[in-house]
Amino acid sequence: MRVFTAILLILLVLLQYRLWFGKNSVPDYLVLKENFVRQQSANEKLQQRNKLLFADTDDLKLGLEAIEERARNELGMIKENETFFRLIPKENSTRNVNN
Repeated sequence: MRVFTAILLILLVLLQYRLWFGKNSVPDYLVLKENFVRQQSANEKLQQRNKLLFADTDDLKLGLEAIEERARNELGMIKENETFFRLIPKENSTRNVNN
């Protein structure tokens, strides 16, 4: 009976060792779980960015306002018979006082 108990105890120790320190053990599971959460967060951010990009492309395909806005802001274009005013800020007022 003692031999049978000893064999069962040794088997239990070996199984516990494999559970805590072997391949696919509890620490490995915790690391994978943490990586999964981090990757899921990154995927959500990328999905939100993709939604914004799809909305922007749809707006460019369907509406003329977005095209006009981009032409004005990025290319500096203006319409016919439209006056363009460029406002240049004054230099620092303390510099004028010291001169």
